[in-house]
Amino acid sequence: MNRPVHIAAAWLLVAALGANPLHAQSPDPTPAQPRLASDSATEPASNSAMDGELFYQLLLGELNAVVNEPGVAYSLLLDAARKTSDPRLYKRAVDIALQNRSGDSALVAARAWRQAIPTSREANRYLMQILLGINRVADALEPLKRELSLAGEQDRAAAIASIPRSFTRVSDKKMAISVVEQALAEYLNHPVLGMAAWTALGRVRQEAGDMTGALEAARRAQAIEATADGPAMIALSLMDAKTPQAEALVRKYLAGRPRAEVRLDYARVLMGVQRYAEALAQLKLVTGEKPDNAQAWLIRGTLEQQERQHAAAEQSLRRFVELDATAADASEGGDSKRRLTQAYLALAELAEHRKDYSGAQDWLDRIEDSKDMLSVQSRRAAILARQDKLDEARALIRATPEKEPGDARMKVSAEVQLLRDGKQYRLAYELLRDALLRYPKDVDLVYDQAMVAEKLGDVGEMERLLRQAIAAKPDFHHAYNALGYSLADRNLRLAEARQLVQKALEFSPGDPFISDSLGWVEFRSGNLPEALRLLQQAFKARPDAEIAAHLGEVLWTMGDRKQALAVWKEGQGLSADNETLLETLKRLRVKL
Repeated sequence: MNRPVHIAAAWLLVAALGANPLHAQSPDPTPAQPRLASDSATEPASNSAMDGELFYQLLLGELNAVVNEPGVAYSLLLDAARKTSDPRLYKRAVDIALQNRSGDSALVAARAWRQAIPTSREANRYLMQILLGINRVADALEPLKRELSLAGEQDRAAAIASIPRSFTRVSDKKMAISVVEQALAEYLNHPVLGMAAWTALGRVRQEAGDMTGALEAARRAQAIEATADGPAMIALSLMDAKTPQAEALVRKYLAGRPRAEVRLDYARVLMGVQRYAEALAQLKLVTGEKPDNAQAWLIRGTLEQQERQHAAAEQSLRRFVELDATAADASEGGDSKRRLTQAYLALAELAEHRKDYSGAQDWLDRIEDSKDMLSVQSRRAAILARQDKLDEARALIRATPEKEPGDARMKVSAEVQLLRDGKQYRLAYELLRDALLRYPKDVDLVYDQAMVAEKLGDVGEMERLLRQAIAAKPDFHHAYNALGYSLADRNLRLAEARQLVQKALEFSPGDPFISDSLGWVEFRSGNLPEALRLLQQAFKARPDAEIAAHLGEVLWTMGDRKQALAVWKEGQGLSADNETLLETLKRLRVKL
């Protein structure tokens, strides 16, 4: 510790207190008398109300704080505060107690402070926060009520809105709900404050895990003020918690004049539950309403690329770069650089897809952050591989420096992907086998090896590896789905296949690829209407060439050949080289 510096700081604090007269706060101070211009020349100097004894007491208190005697410092400063009713001294005593983790002492000082100055919101807030900090939640009811009472009409809505933040860290969540309900009771039906009160109560209930109560509070809040953001934001977060009724509140809000940011959050939630078409519709509305919202263009472009809408994706991503590049150059912010890197990588991949390899390299050359070196080199390697330079591509991946702990593992995945794309399945299998010697607990590598084993025709090995992955990670829905689909595709053990795929859906409800697998199980089982329903649902949620292959075959088998051809053509437009689609068309002797 640099003790002279701290002693000097103590002197400065005491001097500051001395420079301003110590006095009790009054709720109704006497107005100052107007000064005459001539007074400035004759007015005597203003002397501090601090006498020598009090000055010495304050100095001694601060010096004890400096030399790590917080108990003595606290006692001296609290005594001085009681003598003078000065809020600064009460606050200092409370702070010393809190800094030394003495909740009881802080509580004594805060109560003395509020008793001396009953109208002080600061004293009352300190008291409430200390009570919550030491988990005396029930005792916080009275100061919470007083806080709302002391807040003026203009500040009361803000005071209500701040309540959930105050109760975030308490351990007794049920008591928190009870306290907040009691404190807000008189405001819940208020025509102006009712929305804020119900919203605050909803957030506290949600924090306590009462999702039903939170949804009801959001509904009541929205009934008072339909255009308010708060209820819609609660409903949005409840959609993540698998509360489907919440979406109705979100849609009701969006039917009005919503903020673009809320609509953007809704799109993110839809993406999280794999409702990509709906998410894209929302993103188009956001970029239409706020064409300068760079983040919306980035998310839209990324989703369009995922949905194989390549021309639209490139347009959206270029628009993002136009909007964000200047801001990134000006701010040098890490977030801006990361967003630009994401866009440049996506644009490089789009250029690669249309075989504009020079253009792809140009986009990659714009990336400056060395943290993204592995991603950049992986993309460069993919470009080389598409030009039949697989050996060069693999060498490039292997030569990339490993700067982060997970880079070596990522390099394995990047090289395996190159080999799989190049149909070098035996090499990919051997690389994964060697990698698992280094990472024996890596379930994702086990899963990847199973998928490569299937490509090699070693179905027994695939099944063994998938069961190994499930044993290591019982909620690994990809493994359940892959095993169930494989059994159904080979028309084996269909009851077990159905059970496996349904288990996958339990872990990832609504996943269109798992719904596709279940539809295929039903098709193999002869349940054509149910197969059709599931596959139509999956294809609507996620237009994909493999799902199109399955849906088209069900339609073909049911005699609706015109619709089957239409679906297959749509799938061909999504991915003309999809193996499942090509195999289906060849087996059924169909030419599009």
